Amino acid sequence: MRRAYVFRLRPTARQHVALAACVEAHRELYNAALQERRDAWSHSKTRVNYGDQSAQLTEIRDARRDQAVWSFSSQQATLRRLNKAFAGFFRRVKTARTGVKAGYPRFKGKARFDGVEWPKDGDGARWLPETRRVYLQGVGQVKAHQHREVAGRVKTIQVKRAGRRWMLVLSCDDVPTNPAPATGRQAGIDVGIVSFLTLSDGEHIGNPRWGRVAAERLAAAQQRLQRAQRRSGNRDRKRETVAARHRKIANQRKDFHHKLARVLVERYDLVVVEDLQIVNMLRRAKPVPDPDQPGAFLSNGARAKTGLNRSISDAGWGQFVSILRAKAEDAGRTWIEVDPRHSSDGCERCGYAAAENRITQADFECQHCLHRAPADAHAARNILRAGLALHAQAA
Repeated sequence: MRRAYVFRLRPTARQHVALAACVEAHRELYNAALQERRDAWSHSKTRVNYGDQSAQLTEIRDARRDQAVWSFSSQQATLRRLNKAFAGFFRRVKTARTGVKAGYPRFKGKARFDGVEWPKDGDGARWLPETRRVYLQGVGQVKAHQHREVAGRVKTIQVKRAGRRWMLVLSCDDVPTNPAPATGRQAGIDVGIVSFLTLSDGEHIGNPRWGRVAAERLAAAQQRLQRAQRRSGNRDRKRETVAARHRKIANQRKDFHHKLARVLVERYDLVVVEDLQIVNMLRRAKPVPDPDQPGAFLSNGARAKTGLNRSISDAGWGQFVSILRAKAEDAGRTWIEVDPRHSSDGCERCGYAAAENRITQADFECQHCLHRAPADAHAARNILRAGLALHAQAA
């Protein structure tokens, strides 16, 4: 099993400068490699691949002493990062819908390149668990705030900048599982907006709405950033403030997800969730042409859809499901994802499914057998029932 451990680094003042120089050198390499690919295609219609650019690293390091300071393997990882961006671009070109841009790889500004990866422990970087430090070529041994033990074998080492802080990411292979004792309980989970989630036993977990709570302070910081003069030190400070407030919201959301997922995994042996296509749920409302007035459009509820999309993003369903899945696998719990169709409007008693069964957002009433129930708890029971059916088929 592969797991990632994230620790905060405590660099000295000299190491802080060296880390910033390391990231900047790799950003320069990324942008130069991107420029080479652009020029090769625009001038001679030839493609430059990772192998071609990786072979040039030795010459670059001989000519540029500031580049030779850093690890050869980390520079190769930066070139592979660019190669991955182009692979994604070509894949999107083949599958893109009409009128949708594929997204050509773009140059990285200082605010868009914040990390360096070493693909192998011991090659330019080494994790030192005895001293709780990480050795980085060109930087030295940097102290890490290790708040938990690292299990398994360290595969890759990554350093990321988060505002004024530096974070260490250790990706480990062969991490042993930590089975939890059996409880004999099962749960279906229905995520929502009013309640963050509802369990099949009727329990509701409130939605903290981190983004809405912090919206006023965040908007004020964004307004101050907009008024600041471009390319000024004041604007850089305002940008850091906005980023810090976004980061605080993200940290609050992730902390809530981790704690809630741990409680659910310890409580239930079998967990069933919906296989939601969240990207599709966040799409904008389609325009509705007015048949009576060419060039005009009817109301399509775009404002309400925008508010719903903001609430879905604020809840972070995708991140929560990923964290819950990882913790369930680690604890040896049974994890099942089911088709979400008719989980909300299908009757648990007679099976009749129709949109009219959802008479309000909070209430369900079957139009066939008149069965009534709280809508979210009813959907969670449907999810659990579908999961148990799949589990029985697999057994």
